Amino acid sequence: MSDEELRQVRPGSMTRSYRHGLILVGVLCVLATLAASMLLFQRSYTEGVDRHLANLCRTLAAGYNARQAGDPAALAALAGGAGVRCTLIGVDGTVLYDNESPDALPNHGDRPEVQQALADGVASCTRQSATMGRETHYYALRLDTPAGVQVLRVAEEVDNLFGMGAGALPLLVCAVLLILAAAWLLSFWLTRLLVQPINRMAEHLDTIEANVPYEELIPLARTVHTDRKLREDNETMRREFTANVSHELKTPLTSISGYAELIESGMARSTDVPAFAARIHKEAQRMIALVSDILQLSELDSTQAARGQQSSFEPAPVDLAALLKEVNQNMTVNARKAYVTLQYDARPATVLGSHDLLLELTTNLCDNAIRYNRPGGHVDLRCGAGTDGAPWLEVEDNGIGIPQDSQSRVFERFYRVDKSRSKATGGTGLGLAIVKHIALLHDARIDLQSQVGSGTTIRVTFPREQGAGKARSQASAT
Repeated sequence: MSDEELRQVRPGSMTRSYRHGLILVGVLCVLATLAASMLLFQRSYTEGVDRHLANLCRTLAAGYNARQAGDPAALAALAGGAGVRCTLIGVDGTVLYDNESPDALPNHGDRPEVQQALADGVASCTRQSATMGRETHYYALRLDTPAGVQVLRVAEEVDNLFGMGAGALPLLVCAVLLILAAAWLLSFWLTRLLVQPINRMAEHLDTIEANVPYEELIPLARTVHTDRKLREDNETMRREFTANVSHELKTPLTSISGYAELIESGMARSTDVPAFAARIHKEAQRMIALVSDILQLSELDSTQAARGQQSSFEPAPVDLAALLKEVNQNMTVNARKAYVTLQYDARPATVLGSHDLLLELTTNLCDNAIRYNRPGGHVDLRCGAGTDGAPWLEVEDNGIGIPQDSQSRVFERFYRVDKSRSKATGGTGLGLAIVKHIALLHDARIDLQSQVGSGTTIRVTFPREQGAGKARSQASAT
């Protein structure tokens, strides 16, 4: 992978992302606060303006009525120091007086506040001014004077929200810059405060579960701890397996080398050569069996590691009854040599799996049952389906049995209950390990019952969904 591709797939910095996020949140909060504050201030301010106009209009109306009501000159004397625009309008809309416009004004009869005041007695409204960013507030009051009905209107122009924002823009820019600086400093401090405990946790992976700084990291710590433990266990198993293989191969190789050297040097008598050759052949066969089992275990390990991806075999319906009959025929000679009676009771049962692997599983179980038996003993092969529909196969013997403290370890590689007996009968110590792996590949469960001196029973139970019904349906579909 090129440097450019590595840069593209490299994950981003949590510190940088957290820092940028804090700065963005700070700026957004400032902007939102300023906008809300300006809105509330503008609303409060305009409400105050409306109240002021209403009070002023009533005051002017009272003074106007107390004087020569109906005479615009009387209003002019009052409106001079009012500080707002005052307009007196006749019932027909004619502008009788306006303190800010000495020139004649157009008819105001169409103005909403005038129409509403004539109808309801009082009116207020707001209109946008010609100047952008400002608006005019109006308050109108109907007056019943000796000269007829008139409308007294007061008005004041104030900044709207846009105008207030434009006026406060320099202050707003300064505030945003200050907040950016403060947010950057705060985010720098907070990210260091957040990330440093995580870095310390990463530096002590051996005790990671005891040094979790945040509750949200507990699942991650457990996963890391479990992964490290699995890696350590796998490494230990690899070293043990390598040591065991070396030991198991060294013994027959030493024997073969010794006998061959005696023959080669002429030190062996001619009468001993056939016996030495037979021992060499026996040790060679033992090595062949050992290498074969090691290769099969390696293949099963690879298949187990690749589960969930491409399977090494295509599951197909396997008739367990026919399988047991085949094993019985293949192992008859071995049973006779060991003076063991071999028989089977096969009931209808079908699973989805590999015929060759299941044949290997059953053969290994049967071979162990014969190997660790006594002359005159018996081995029974059985298969069937449980009441829940789950298929099973079983191998039972009345041999030497397995001690209680060894029953949990017999499926380990190279583990032997009776090492001298296993080597005498040619066992590699990998048979039950192969059985375990094949069972795992078929999602099967292994149950072992054994008692020293009475024999051993091993049952392999397959998942219910691998029963005969599903197998038959898939077989018919193909």
